[in-house]
Amino acid sequence: MAVKQQTPYLHLAELTASQFLDIWKHYDSDGNGYIEGKELENFFQELESARKGSGVDSKNGNFAEKMKEFMQKYDKNADGRIEMAELAQILPTEENFLLCFRQQVGSSSEFMEAWRKYDTDRSGYIEANELKGFLSDLLKKANKPYDEPKLQEYTQTILRMFDMNGDGKLGLSEMSRLLPVQENFLLKFQGMKLATEEFNAIFAFYDKDGSGFIDENELDALLKDLYEKNKKEMNIQQLTNYRKSIMNLSDGGKLYRKELEIVLCNEPPL
Repeated sequence: MAVKQQTPYLHLAELTASQFLDIWKHYDSDGNGYIEGKELENFFQELESARKGSGVDSKNGNFAEKMKEFMQKYDKNADGRIEMAELAQILPTEENFLLCFRQQVGSSSEFMEAWRKYDTDRSGYIEANELKGFLSDLLKKANKPYDEPKLQEYTQTILRMFDMNGDGKLGLSEMSRLLPVQENFLLKFQGMKLATEEFNAIFAFYDKDGSGFIDENELDALLKDLYEKNKKEMNIQQLTNYRKSIMNLSDGGKLYRKELEIVLCNEPPL
């Protein structure tokens, strides 16, 4: 039987960015971007043990009660799982790079404006060697002063976080995790995903001139199709909210294929 790898950092009073990342990878064992289910139970159990060992004991109560209280406190979007930004608030991180960027990035439209400067071929990826410039642009947008060593540290940490396979490419779907939860366009469409073939057929139907993009009116019709396919009731407010979220990805009213594919497809495009 395989021996479970231990994570020795939970008891520490302060974590480095690198230690924080090691903890994240340890508990997000399936790599889906969340600590949930059994992963979450293991994390909470080990966190409780680490706190007791370092003299930070929690209130009395059974496991289920304590876990419920814990989730009420830290599961900010109440989806029953812990994401990276929520973990960053639970653990005492030395230099909380993730929360720093969450506070600075601003809206998804500002994020996309910076992204497009580097993803010039609209592939849905930027090169790892462009990451430093991308992060620098985000910091400038937020009027956040930074020095070169700190920018280098952020770059290396985020590169470790998102270039998991070491291919030197960083995907929009991963990098969007830097956005605050309420601004993350990917999270808004989790219940309405398409297979790549279905997406291709729908996009081709609305992009009649083959330009590679659709406009806001065509997006309305596409979303109605999507609702119908998922047998979901649609009201005007929902449609407006969805459209607004997706149009944040647009460039001057043009919604390009790859960016829309990343939001609406089950798997990110290759």
